[in-house]
Amino acid sequence: MLSAALVLLCWSALAPADPPSGWTFHPYDEALKLAQQEQRRVFLYFGRHGCPSCEKTNRESFTDPRVVERYNANYVLAYVDAESGERLRLTGGERITEMELGVRLRVIGTPSFYFLEPNGEPISRSPGYQSADELLLLDRYVVGDHFRHQTFADFKAAES
Repeated sequence: MLSAALVLLCWSALAPADPPSGWTFHPYDEALKLAQQEQRRVFLYFGRHGCPSCEKTNRESFTDPRVVERYNANYVLAYVDAESGERLRLTGGERITEMELGVRLRVIGTPSFYFLEPNGEPISRSPGYQSADELLLLDRYVVGDHFRHQTFADFKAAES
Protein backbone atom coordinates (compact mmCIF):
# COMPACT_ATOMS: atom_id res chain seq x y z
CA MET A 1 0.00 0.00 0.00
CA LEU A 2 2.78 2.41 0.96
CA SER A 3 4.74 1.57 -2.20
CA ALA A 4 1.66 2.17 -4.38
CA ALA A 5 1.19 5.59 -2.76
CA LEU A 6 4.87 6.38 -3.31
CA VAL A 7 4.63 5.41 -7.01
CA LEU A 8 1.53 7.56 -7.43
CA LEU A 9 3.23 10.50 -5.72
CA CYS A 10 6.32 10.18 -7.94
CA TRP A 11 4.22 9.81 -11.08
CA SER A 12 2.18 12.92 -10.29
CA ALA A 13 5.35 14.92 -9.75
CA LEU A 14 6.62 13.84 -13.18
CA ALA A 15 3.31 14.08 -15.03
CA PRO A 16 3.21 16.83 -17.60
CA ALA A 17 1.03 19.84 -17.02
CA ASP A 18 -2.19 19.81 -18.97
CA PRO A 19 -3.30 22.62 -21.25
CA PRO A 20 -7.04 23.23 -21.36
CA SER A 21 -8.95 20.54 -23.21
CA GLY A 22 -10.54 21.39 -26.52
CA TRP A 23 -7.82 23.89 -27.49
CA THR A 24 -5.04 23.49 -30.04
CA PHE A 25 -1.97 24.50 -28.08
CA HIS A 26 1.40 23.91 -29.74
CA PRO A 27 4.86 23.56 -28.22
CA TYR A 28 6.53 26.97 -28.04
CA ASP A 29 9.01 26.41 -30.87
CA GLU A 30 6.31 25.07 -33.22
CA ALA A 31 4.03 27.97 -32.34
CA LEU A 32 6.73 30.51 -33.24
CA LYS A 33 7.25 28.85 -36.63
CA LEU A 34 3.51 28.92 -37.31
CA ALA A 35 3.23 32.52 -36.12
CA GLN A 36 5.97 33.61 -38.49
CA GLN A 37 4.44 31.70 -41.40
CA GLU A 38 0.95 33.08 -40.73
CA GLN A 39 2.09 36.50 -39.43
CA ARG A 40 -0.06 36.06 -36.33
CA ARG A 41 0.75 36.86 -32.74
CA VAL A 42 1.36 34.16 -30.13
CA PHE A 43 -0.57 33.59 -26.92
CA LEU A 44 1.79 31.71 -24.60
CA TYR A 45 0.44 29.92 -21.52
CA PHE A 46 2.84 28.73 -18.81
CA GLY A 47 1.24 26.11 -16.58
CA ARG A 48 2.31 23.16 -14.47
CA HIS A 49 0.87 19.90 -13.19
CA GLY A 50 -1.03 20.29 -9.92
CA CYS A 51 -1.38 24.08 -10.21
CA PRO A 52 -4.77 24.95 -8.67
CA SER A 53 -4.92 28.35 -10.41
CA CYS A 54 -4.13 26.70 -13.76
CA GLU A 55 -6.93 24.20 -13.20
CA LYS A 56 -9.32 27.02 -12.25
CA THR A 57 -8.34 29.02 -15.35
CA ASN A 58 -8.81 25.95 -17.56
CA ARG A 59 -12.15 25.09 -15.97
CA GLU A 60 -13.66 28.58 -15.73
CA SER A 61 -12.02 30.88 -18.25
CA PHE A 62 -10.94 28.64 -21.12
CA THR A 63 -14.41 27.11 -21.39
CA ASP A 64 -16.05 30.48 -22.11
CA PRO A 65 -17.12 30.41 -25.79
CA ARG A 66 -16.17 34.08 -26.23
CA VAL A 67 -12.60 33.37 -25.10
CA VAL A 68 -12.39 30.24 -27.28
CA GLU A 69 -13.55 32.19 -30.33
CA ARG A 70 -11.32 35.26 -29.84
CA TYR A 71 -8.13 33.44 -28.93
CA ASN A 72 -8.41 30.83 -31.68
CA ALA A 73 -9.12 33.60 -34.21
CA ASN A 74 -6.39 36.00 -33.10
CA TYR A 75 -3.41 33.92 -31.98
CA VAL A 76 -1.23 30.93 -32.52
CA LEU A 77 -1.56 29.16 -29.17
CA ALA A 78 1.49 27.88 -27.28
CA TYR A 79 1.64 25.96 -24.01
CA VAL A 80 4.73 25.44 -21.86
CA ASP A 81 5.03 23.26 -18.77
CA ALA A 82 6.97 25.56 -16.45
CA GLU A 83 8.65 22.60 -14.74
CA SER A 84 9.49 20.58 -17.85
CA GLY A 85 12.88 19.51 -19.06
CA GLU A 86 11.45 19.07 -22.56
CA ARG A 87 13.78 20.69 -25.07
CA LEU A 88 12.78 23.46 -27.46
CA ARG A 89 14.69 24.88 -30.40
CA LEU A 90 14.56 28.68 -30.54
CA THR A 91 14.43 30.51 -33.86
CA GLY A 92 18.20 31.15 -33.73
CA GLY A 93 18.84 27.41 -33.31
CA GLU A 94 19.59 27.51 -29.58
CA ARG A 95 18.22 24.58 -27.57
CA ILE A 96 16.77 25.21 -24.14
CA THR A 97 14.24 23.49 -21.89
CA GLU A 98 10.72 24.70 -21.27
CA MET A 99 11.81 25.46 -17.69
CA GLU A 100 14.71 27.59 -18.97
CA LEU A 101 12.30 29.50 -21.21
CA GLY A 102 10.28 30.32 -18.11
CA VAL A 103 13.40 31.64 -16.39
CA ARG A 104 14.26 33.80 -19.40
CA LEU A 105 10.76 35.25 -19.51
CA ARG A 106 10.80 35.74 -15.73
CA VAL A 107 7.88 33.45 -14.98
CA ILE A 108 7.54 33.57 -11.21
CA GLY A 109 4.41 31.48 -10.80
CA THR A 110 1.74 29.68 -12.76
CA PRO A 111 -0.35 30.30 -14.61
CA SER A 112 1.40 33.05 -16.53
CA PHE A 113 0.24 34.36 -19.87
CA TYR A 114 2.31 36.12 -22.51
CA PHE A 115 1.41 37.78 -25.76
CA LEU A 116 4.21 37.78 -28.33
CA GLU A 117 4.79 39.24 -31.76
CA PRO A 118 5.26 36.63 -34.53
CA ASN A 119 9.04 37.01 -34.12
CA GLY A 120 8.78 36.12 -30.41
CA GLU A 121 9.16 39.67 -29.09
CA PRO A 122 7.09 40.07 -25.89
CA ILE A 123 4.09 42.40 -26.02
CA SER A 124 2.45 41.90 -22.65
CA ARG A 125 2.31 39.45 -19.76
CA SER A 126 -0.28 38.64 -17.13
CA PRO A 127 0.57 36.40 -14.20
CA GLY A 128 -1.95 34.47 -12.15
CA TYR A 129 -5.54 33.40 -12.60
CA GLN A 130 -7.38 35.37 -15.28
CA SER A 131 -11.15 35.41 -15.53
CA ALA A 132 -12.83 35.10 -18.94
CA ASP A 133 -13.62 38.83 -18.85
CA GLU A 134 -9.98 39.63 -18.05
CA LEU A 135 -8.78 37.43 -20.93
CA LEU A 136 -11.19 39.22 -23.29
CA LEU A 137 -9.91 42.58 -22.09
CA LEU A 138 -6.31 41.45 -22.65
CA ASP A 139 -7.29 40.37 -26.15
CA ARG A 140 -8.74 43.81 -26.92
CA TYR A 141 -5.59 45.43 -25.50
CA VAL A 142 -3.30 43.39 -27.75
CA VAL A 143 -5.42 43.20 -30.92
CA GLY A 144 -6.13 46.93 -30.76
CA ASP A 145 -2.38 47.66 -30.40
CA HIS A 146 -3.10 49.66 -27.22
CA PHE A 147 0.12 48.25 -25.72
CA ARG A 148 2.04 50.56 -28.04
CA HIS A 149 0.97 53.68 -26.15
CA GLN A 150 -0.36 52.64 -22.73
CA THR A 151 0.05 50.06 -20.02
CA PHE A 152 -2.55 47.37 -19.52
CA ALA A 153 -3.45 48.92 -16.15
CA ASP A 154 -4.18 52.27 -17.86
CA PHE A 155 -6.13 50.54 -20.62
CA LYS A 156 -8.16 48.57 -18.06
CA ALA A 157 -8.93 51.72 -16.05
CA ALA A 158 -10.09 53.53 -19.21
CA GLU A 159 -12.31 50.56 -20.17
CA SER A 160 -14.14 50.41 -16.82
